Amino acid sequence: MTTQLPHAGESESVGALPILSHWIDGRPVDVALEQTGPVFNPATGEVIARVPRGGAVEVDAAVAAARAAFPAWRDMPLIARANIFFNYRALVYKHREDLARLITRDHGKTFPDALAETLRGLETVEFACGLPVNMAGMNTPNVSTNVDTHTLRQPLGVAAGITPFNFPCMVPMWIYPIAMMTGNTFIWKPSSHTPGATQLQAELWKEAGLPDGVFNVVYGGREAVNAILVHPGIDAIQFVGSTPVGKHVSETGRAHGKRVGAYTGAKNIMLVLPDADLELVADSAVASGFGSAGERCMAQTLVMTVGDVADRLRPMIVERMARLKVGPGMEKGSDMGPIYSAEHRASVIEWIEKGVAEGAELVVDGRPFRHPEHPNGFYLGVTLFDHVKPDMKIYNEEIFGPVLGMVRVHTFDEALDLINHHQYGNGTAIFTNDGGAARRFELEVDVPMIGVNVPIPVPAGYMSFGGTRGSAFADLQMRGEDSVRFFTKQKEVTVRWPQPGKHGPLSLVFPGN
Repeated sequence: MTTQLPHAGESESVGALPILSHWIDGRPVDVALEQTGPVFNPATGEVIARVPRGGAVEVDAAVAAARAAFPAWRDMPLIARANIFFNYRALVYKHREDLARLITRDHGKTFPDALAETLRGLETVEFACGLPVNMAGMNTPNVSTNVDTHTLRQPLGVAAGITPFNFPCMVPMWIYPIAMMTGNTFIWKPSSHTPGATQLQAELWKEAGLPDGVFNVVYGGREAVNAILVHPGIDAIQFVGSTPVGKHVSETGRAHGKRVGAYTGAKNIMLVLPDADLELVADSAVASGFGSAGERCMAQTLVMTVGDVADRLRPMIVERMARLKVGPGMEKGSDMGPIYSAEHRASVIEWIEKGVAEGAELVVDGRPFRHPEHPNGFYLGVTLFDHVKPDMKIYNEEIFGPVLGMVRVHTFDEALDLINHHQYGNGTAIFTNDGGAARRFELEVDVPMIGVNVPIPVPAGYMSFGGTRGSAFADLQMRGEDSVRFFTKQKEVTVRWPQPGKHGPLSLVFPGN
């Protein structure tokens, strides 16, 4: 493996820092130093490596490799493909802790959280191992006299995935296994902030026996993304990231004839009814809101309380917040690591200042926190607002940091209406012991992923994941059967094998049964 970088604290000049690489046609690509940018360890603020800044040239090379590999990969027997996937699955599990350490080093989340991410991503790899059954078509004999019909499900060609910094294993593993197992070749444009786990995944595919060119990695920013969106050799794109970028990806990709699924921002709301177990609610609110420093699209960042619940719940949340340990993700006992970048830390601080200016009550302020041993790390303490109102920006916009807001409403109906009219619709949760209220919530809430006394309702790896309103620009959800449909095209074939001399007279009548 070539993914081992310097340990935090090692001092190296820019020229001596390791340079990660694109992965094209089964091998790393040499990159000049001036074509790279820094990789930071957010726990210390140190630069630990350099990562390429690719663009149209690298995308074009990856497309050429993927196009060349496509015919043989498409025609490989399904079980032979599955055997490679079983090899990959075993290698990912074997190296699960290596992947988790690389995630923690580059992103900052705690090691147990990074390990859990890796294993949740592995669920979809395991689902893909069994995809031959999902590639089966339908066969109907005698739809008309001596006429049979059947369907074929075939790959599109070259697929691309554009993925964010916060889940370097799980989110790409929700995309490329299904794209590739259905017979497409793949180009991955990952985040440049978290390249370590990306590089290791490419190396593990090579070790698993994947043919060269089937899996390619191109790092880069806007130029690389736009090159993917307009390239005539790319047939389908799945994107996970912010809503403004996702909208651009959807509109531009579709305008260039591509199948596009863009899964975007969120502002998830946890509804708490008066009969809920408040010990469970307080634990769930803190775990969901502050896990991974709030850098999760499925975080429940607003706690919406009905009646007098807030007065009872708020001190319980505050007490739990006071016990959280903020520190390096590899440090035993750390509950929350740093923000992934200095720029994003500054952005979250600006959001806290906006909340204060808008009149929300700042109950706990995380801005003053500094880690005593790592003053240059990108740390931020946890923040709690109360009396957040629907007309405030901190209610409407995604902060993507350790900031939790409490919203007070009078009735269940008022809460349901607010959730259904929020600009985002990704995940939601209800906390109650009332089965009738929970059932009504399931049926009437306009959000696709719902938790009942579960704070982060990410479905199992074989089920679909998606959003509505500003949380997705897609006709289908990602993962599961929806992704099988997304990455394939279906053909309907009508067959007749005539018997000599029995084909009947010429007829211009539209064929029927």
